Amino acid sequence: MEVRVFILVRERTFADALATRLEAEDDVQVLAAVHARAPSPHVIMGGQADVILLDGDLPDDASLRLCEAVSQRGEAPYVVIISRSADPGRIVRAITAGAVGWVRKDESLGRLIDVIRGVVRGETWLPPSETGEVLRLLLRERDQEEGDGPLLATLTRREREVLVCLAEGTGRRDVARHLNLSANTVRTHLQNLMAKLGVHSALEAVALARPMLDNPPSDEMTAY
Repeated sequence: MEVRVFILVRERTFADALATRLEAEDDVQVLAAVHARAPSPHVIMGGQADVILLDGDLPDDASLRLCEAVSQRGEAPYVVIISRSADPGRIVRAITAGAVGWVRKDESLGRLIDVIRGVVRGETWLPPSETGEVLRLLLRERDQEEGDGPLLATLTRREREVLVCLAEGTGRRDVARHLNLSANTVRTHLQNLMAKLGVHSALEAVALARPMLDNPPSDEMTAY
């Protein structure tokens, strides 16, 4: 399946370099590579992108506002933030705004391409060294909110099984094998449970499921 990518970063040379490298992949099509310091939401509201690569270093939290604007669309594209930093607090804010991936700008282009392919399969990608802290911050936020119990109660038995497996650190493919389901069925269950819980990513859903488990989150998990 060809992945259609829209690039929005602040530096022209970075935008052009990303576009050139991604276009070299047989399964990636770059729809546009835009450079801007303070883009308005309408810049990315058109088109039919599957993935938006969004600069997380835009001034005045512009990337967060753009994430929120994109996530409010029906059939919204997946937003992957690319940034110089990997601050857990900023990552959590991006996830709650609708982003499904965070990649440092000094990561290899090979890793970025893996992330692009992963998010269209429904995965959430984070810097490995920050995954544990991001989960803990998400848990802290959820602990301060009320009503999570009733939300979890709306899940079907199979949806809860999928969620618990993910919270235990089981990969998507292993979840399918463990529950004797196809990968597409697991993806459908995950999409349904995320809609019921009112979250944008599997990572947020996992944060809700953690109270159902006794073990703390693993720092080794990078893709959900």
